[in-house]
Amino acid sequence: MTPSPSIDRLLHAGWQLREVDPALDDAALQASTEGWLPAQVPGTVYRDLIEAGRIPDPYLARHEADVQWVAERDWLWRLDFEVGADEARRRTTLRFDGLDTIAQVWLDGRLIARSDNMFVPVEVDVDLAPGPHRLALRCDSALRHGRMLQARLGTRPLWNGDSSRLYVRKAPYHYGWDWGPTLLTAGPWRPVRLRADDVRIESLHSPVWLADDLARARVDVELRLSGVLDGIEVEQVLVDADGHEVARQRAAASADHRCGLAIASPRLWWPAGQGAQPLYTLTTRLLQGEVELSRQQRRLGLRRIRLVQEPVAGEPGLSFHFEVNGRAFFCGGANWIPDDLLLERVTPARYRDRVQAAVDGGHAMLRVWGGGIYEDDAFYDACDELGVLVWQDFLFACGLYPAHDAYVASVEAEARAAISRLRHRASLAIWCGNNEDYTLAESVGAHGPGSDTVRFEARRIYEQLLPTLCAALDPQRPYWPGSPYTPGGDGLQNSQDKSAGDRHSWEVWHQLMLPYQRYAEVGARFVSEFGLQSHPSLDVLHAAIPDAAERRPGSRTLQWHNKASSVVGADGHRRLAVYLADNLPPVTTLAAEVQATQFVQAEAMRHAYEAFRRRWQRPGARACGGALVWQLNDCWPVSSWAIVDSAGQRKPAWHVIRRALAPLACAVRRDAAGASAWAMSSLDRRLDAKASWTLHTLDGETLDQHEQHVDLPGNASTELAVPARWLQDREAAVVATLDLHADDLQARAMAWPEPHRWHPVGDPQLAVETLPGGLLRLTAARPAKGVWLEATGTSFADNFIDLLAGESREIRVEGPLDGLRAVSLFDLQVAG
Repeated sequence: MTPSPSIDRLLHAGWQLREVDPALDDAALQASTEGWLPAQVPGTVYRDLIEAGRIPDPYLARHEADVQWVAERDWLWRLDFEVGADEARRRTTLRFDGLDTIAQVWLDGRLIARSDNMFVPVEVDVDLAPGPHRLALRCDSALRHGRMLQARLGTRPLWNGDSSRLYVRKAPYHYGWDWGPTLLTAGPWRPVRLRADDVRIESLHSPVWLADDLARARVDVELRLSGVLDGIEVEQVLVDADGHEVARQRAAASADHRCGLAIASPRLWWPAGQGAQPLYTLTTRLLQGEVELSRQQRRLGLRRIRLVQEPVAGEPGLSFHFEVNGRAFFCGGANWIPDDLLLERVTPARYRDRVQAAVDGGHAMLRVWGGGIYEDDAFYDACDELGVLVWQDFLFACGLYPAHDAYVASVEAEARAAISRLRHRASLAIWCGNNEDYTLAESVGAHGPGSDTVRFEARRIYEQLLPTLCAALDPQRPYWPGSPYTPGGDGLQNSQDKSAGDRHSWEVWHQLMLPYQRYAEVGARFVSEFGLQSHPSLDVLHAAIPDAAERRPGSRTLQWHNKASSVVGADGHRRLAVYLADNLPPVTTLAAEVQATQFVQAEAMRHAYEAFRRRWQRPGARACGGALVWQLNDCWPVSSWAIVDSAGQRKPAWHVIRRALAPLACAVRRDAAGASAWAMSSLDRRLDAKASWTLHTLDGETLDQHEQHVDLPGNASTELAVPARWLQDREAAVVATLDLHADDLQARAMAWPEPHRWHPVGDPQLAVETLPGGLLRLTAARPAKGVWLEATGTSFADNFIDLLAGESREIRVEGPLDGLRAVSLFDLQVAG
């Protein structure tokens, strides 16, 4: 028989959905003629019910509570489809890239597959005659299934969500989190396809190797093929980012096929801010003569990554920082959560927009948090293309998970699928076993000195299964057991250790609720979580709260859209109120409260990033290797720690972080405890910089001026000697300003007297002038703190700006300027 080209057909059009009637058996349900709704595939049951008008939008008002019944029911999808003669006469496979979660698959009334893991693709070889066929998919309640297992196996400790989630391999955040609603989705959440072929590429691995001097590279291609391979050849073609062919091989096919593609003078892939991101394209084809039977294509970045743990000069413990292509760098970034509960709504364009927001904000890394999902390929495509490193958690979060044999076997299948799918990604930097499971274990006495480690049996997963799989399937990347995690002897680790490993620094906001001005005290070798809440934009809140009477501070609906909780219950609104009360005068309108919460969040992030980056010192003294804010994005309209809200609006904190992570940045502190200043450079060269120091009254009067030249080493922070005048009258209500200029770079830092509620400022008399070429000129007659420009549908290249008396700033604008508002600290101080 002569092989024919393969067919890979998506089965997405024509699906129907209905609720399972327990009075009917499966055959009767699948044949029923009533109760069916149109269904979107890939999709979720909630989306289809919303579209059909069966339920309200759970993101609006408090409708989340009205749709909880959906998770308690079972649901059935069906599709009638045709099979052509060219598909039926070959090996034919039905593939489900993701079924959510307790699923059965039926073909023409015959049960062909079961699944209980949302993250493991289901692939079944089927015999299909030409003509019509019926595919049915039943998803039973994951909530009911988990509770059944919990009743049999016991309730286990956790933070966030229903405790039964620990037994179900489903996205943990679906059960509700301290920033998200409870929506237990169900259905075919990833593509469904029909494959037909005579020969097939079963798997493809393409590790990249770089010579020590980075002058040569090699791509090792490892294929596993199936089918009758007599007379079949394998062709590998590698082209560079400009489309120029750099390597080609063609050879007779074998079941386990290997070849190496050598690359002279490789073009290296770098993280954002460190260099360019050229991507090579590898095309693998199965050929009979010149007839193409099958093809796979992927893009590769040529780079080498290393997690560096070495002594830190003058301090105990070890560093924790990343090195790419031999270059170490401070890794500023953010945590990433799934961008929606209804994942079919997250388009490739939306993924790109969110990742672009990270890059525009100076981020070099996104941590894919362990309570979400292994993200869509569109997310990793954007990270590869834009130079964002990915810290990839395996999907365990905030719980003492089980580790019985059947559960571990399911986790193994899940991890194999995830590693095999993602290991070719240039952006993928590290695999991590879990989120906060070690911390949770410590909190209940199941980990740490003298603990009952038998209760923490999931260490079998984090310390045996996952590292073994990563070493076998992806040995070039580091594996880390958990976040946070401190290496040490068996059972002796402390996830809050600041001297080694990564750490979640939640003494601000959670735990002690420290003032954010004390972020420097809670730094670590790598701060992989920290943050402070704010409201989303006023537009987002107005859309989410249809009842105008509820659009006010303290309303029940506003509180509903703040899921933050502690061990004593949902108290995010109380914690937010404390940070507002500590720093700003009271406000009475929702608009003012939005501005106030975003102001406080921005100031907190300024203190945090400047303090953490300060500790990136000379080589051998990298006391802090990175900081990842919790969190970049939101999954619904909510008051949370996000710096980009659910509508894509970049909050003031985003702008502050962008400035703190700029190639040249500086910081200044002046308070009752003393005065200090420092410069931070990510450049690979020394800078001869001019430092200009000024002190002003809040009315704009200049009290002191000073200039000096400073030598700034590359890729380091540098302490600066503050002028003597700054050490006097440190409690005086003055604005201390540091301006740095070097070559074509400039940076500014300002220290205003704090807390702001103690120090009223005058009206800065802001003036906004429209200029040609999409520019605005912003001018202040008196010192202005935190000037925020806002217009619906408009983005500003710079925002949340501090200005001195008589100073102007030109800002690039995209979008309409109707209803433009310019507000500052002055407006907050008079808002009450």
